[in-house]
Amino acid sequence: MSVLVKQVQDKLSALITEAANKAMETGELPQAELGAFNIEVPANRDNGDYSTNAAMAWARTFRRAPAQIAAAITKNICLDGSFFASCESAGPGFINFRLSDRFYSEILKDIRTKGENYGRSDFGKGEKVNVEFVSANPTGPMHMGNARGGALGDCLAAVMDFAGYDVSREFYVNDAGNQIEKFALSLDIRYQQIYKGDNAPELPEDSYHGEDIMVRAKEFADIHGDKYIDATEAERRAALVEYALPKNIQAMHDNLSKYRIEYDTWFLESTLHNGTELKDTIELMKEKGLTYELDGALWYKNREVMTKKLLEQGKTQEEIDKLELKDDVLIRQNGNPTYFAADIAYHRNKFAVRGFDRAIDIWGADHHGHVARMKGALDAIGLDGDKLDVVLMQLVLLMKDGKPIRMSKRTGKAITLVDLLEEIPIDAVRFLFNMREPASKMEFDFDLAVAQNSQNPVYYCQYAHARICSILRKLQEQGIEISDCTDEQLDMLKATEEREIIRHLASLTDEIVLSAKNYDPARITRYCVELATLFHKFYNACRVNCDDKDLSAARIYLCLCVRDVLRNILTMLKITVPESM
Repeated sequence: MSVLVKQVQDKLSALITEAANKAMETGELPQAELGAFNIEVPANRDNGDYSTNAAMAWARTFRRAPAQIAAAITKNICLDGSFFASCESAGPGFINFRLSDRFYSEILKDIRTKGENYGRSDFGKGEKVNVEFVSANPTGPMHMGNARGGALGDCLAAVMDFAGYDVSREFYVNDAGNQIEKFALSLDIRYQQIYKGDNAPELPEDSYHGEDIMVRAKEFADIHGDKYIDATEAERRAALVEYALPKNIQAMHDNLSKYRIEYDTWFLESTLHNGTELKDTIELMKEKGLTYELDGALWYKNREVMTKKLLEQGKTQEEIDKLELKDDVLIRQNGNPTYFAADIAYHRNKFAVRGFDRAIDIWGADHHGHVARMKGALDAIGLDGDKLDVVLMQLVLLMKDGKPIRMSKRTGKAITLVDLLEEIPIDAVRFLFNMREPASKMEFDFDLAVAQNSQNPVYYCQYAHARICSILRKLQEQGIEISDCTDEQLDMLKATEEREIIRHLASLTDEIVLSAKNYDPARITRYCVELATLFHKFYNACRVNCDDKDLSAARIYLCLCVRDVLRNILTMLKITVPESM
């Protein structure tokens, strides 16, 4: 929450405690030690701006009916000099408080004073957080799931930065292991097919059949001709990968940059294999008795580790048996490490080598079974698995004219990130992908995303900003000065529509903190849409350039505050902020 809102809530808590102590001094309540109580914002603001359950929380303490306790507190509370105008007891013992005019004016002044920093807080206390997202295999084009993961990860990182965390964005490049071997085989066969035609080997069913493989093989052939046809298989495949892999990685760089995503780190899996980190991690697991050899492979005792952990969490053996836990291979019979082994080493690097306090990975929902064993493995090697948080993201279905679209018109193939960014404005893609919680399946409406009207949420928010800019321009053209306001002028903003906006503006910092805590940037896009809605409602109900010059000045000031907050949110989400539309 903003510093001002926190001060208000802290002050209210102190006022309630002081009132109870005073009631004990006068004998209206018996002497007792006060326990904890809650302060919250009522769902229905008709009942007040804040409410407390203190009287009900202290019913046993005082051995009095909550209504009696509430009456004693309201009688002895002193609101002088606070941001509260009144309080009253209600229902079975709630106490409701109404904010004073001063609160509303101070919120607006706080927004104008902080400018682009309004909404920021130190909630995260500089905790060092790694947010890893997209991390698509560099063996082919990025798809719709990567598009959603990119928008989600980048906006989550931005929200956490605003909430006071030290955030690092990371892309994990899977440039080693089975997928690269399959990549090499696919390139090799496509290259041979250029020169050998029907005499070339057929592409295996489980290899990469995409057009992009043929394109890279053709590019390689254009440079080297048939030079590698008579080379050894190992030499030919190494040369093909050495050419194609950097091209694919650079393409991911370029496409994600177009998507307005810039990473702090591109971490190559190959560095784990080429250096000692993967080997050291395997040796550590052996030393801790977490492995065994069977059929020429090295296995991780996942079943033993997870069973122990689940028993400690209170699960019964019968419940655990139903999970059918299995051990995992770390080193295959051919001596190659598995993806799981590299993943353990990679996360060990995040915590033990680079010193992150927390790692947040955004994975597809199909990886849900991998979460518990990954956290369990980190615990087993002496790291805290609870420091790894995995956001599981559901699939996306692209809809047009009410029907699913699975193929690109341009290529006739599955829709890629590049297809999406060519067809739909980037503002709309980034905003709409963050309109739903990550765990929700999502239908991405193509028609809505390209619509230039108020039905499109991002257009609606951008239009609210542009509308305010237009209002301010017209006022200046009429010679009306846009300047600071006095407290007395701001106190005139008493209309329901005005108070609703100010309360919403006051909640921004809290929303950003909750968004960061819950790993849910959708809270911020919804906040932005609600702010735009409240502004349009205010504009239709309250004339800005009215006859009362003081009230007009206050309403102009309110417009400035709404403009600043809309700009802060859209800028944070890397959405363009137009001044005219």
